[in-house]
Amino acid sequence: MYQQLLCFTEEKFGQAEKTELDANFENLLARADSTKNWTEKILRQTEVLLQPNPSARVEEFLYEKLDRKVPSRVTNGELLAQYMAEAASELGPTTPYGKTLIKVSEAEKRLGATERDFIHAASINFLTPLRNFLEGDWKTISKERRLLQNRRLDLDVCKARLKKAKAAEAKAALWNDEVDKSEQELRVAQTEFDRQAEVTRLLLEGISSTHVNHLRCLQEFVESQTTYYAQCYRHMLDLQKQLGSSQGAIFPGTFVGTTEPASPPLSSTSPTTTAATMPMEPSVAGPAPPGEAALCLEEVAPPASGTRKARVLYDYEAADSSELALLADELITVYSLPGMDPDWLIGERGNKKGKVPVTYLELLS
Repeated sequence: MYQQLLCFTEEKFGQAEKTELDANFENLLARADSTKNWTEKILRQTEVLLQPNPSARVEEFLYEKLDRKVPSRVTNGELLAQYMAEAASELGPTTPYGKTLIKVSEAEKRLGATERDFIHAASINFLTPLRNFLEGDWKTISKERRLLQNRRLDLDVCKARLKKAKAAEAKAALWNDEVDKSEQELRVAQTEFDRQAEVTRLLLEGISSTHVNHLRCLQEFVESQTTYYAQCYRHMLDLQKQLGSSQGAIFPGTFVGTTEPASPPLSSTSPTTTAATMPMEPSVAGPAPPGEAALCLEEVAPPASGTRKARVLYDYEAADSSELALLADELITVYSLPGMDPDWLIGERGNKKGKVPVTYLELLS
């Protein structure tokens, strides 16, 4: 050990020769180090994404190290749902405000449950494989690299000893035995170094299969995230419809729809699967709602009151002659008719009129 330390120190100060690894081996080492560093960063930031509370992350870490089950913790959405339900109970569950609190509370509870499912899926399919690599494969690689470093130092010690023996041999023939001994030690050290280098090389080359495994886990993470956001969208769309119908009953003549810019629709050329794609555009398939099947646009007249101006948020291509094509940023007049689907309005531009989707509009006051 002392000789290894001495040799290492002399190499650092340039007083001894160092056995160099070939360029391909050095590239494998650099690739392995880069994989380890980025895996750690991705793992840590994904943990922050799934659990933003640092205290909760520390608590979960301690439970894992103690090999104990992490206690169930309510999500922020579920806690908000609880507060809203309690507020509705105290303020009056039969009042308009109380009824709305209850509906929103139920939606927030569903969102919280959806978030819990997403966190669980992401932890199993993405975080666990990353941890397994860092705590398993990488520890094995690090152990073999340390052994290789020791074998290299042993080899360099033997080289330095043989060099000194040959230098002394030139001065006195009595050193022949010492030279033979040093040469034998060098051959043994070289064999052990070569064997350890081959073991380490095979482990480093396995990093490529690690990348393949992490790629598959990353794809599963994206799929679970897509499912999560799609479910959240459906929950909020259902809530919006519920609130729209209740607002229409409480405040007759008002419009159902958002006054804030809605999210742009997904492109029809998106590579995501149909099951995972959020239905951003209102559905036009299936039979029309009652009162809308017999809608004749030529006979439709705007109500005496209740028309509003709306700014178009995104271009919209009409699916058939009953719809009105839209251009982003243009202003149109919109109004609703009894029995219409709350996701649609009648839009007018000059002498043209037709159904338009609410999500493509910003209703102006």
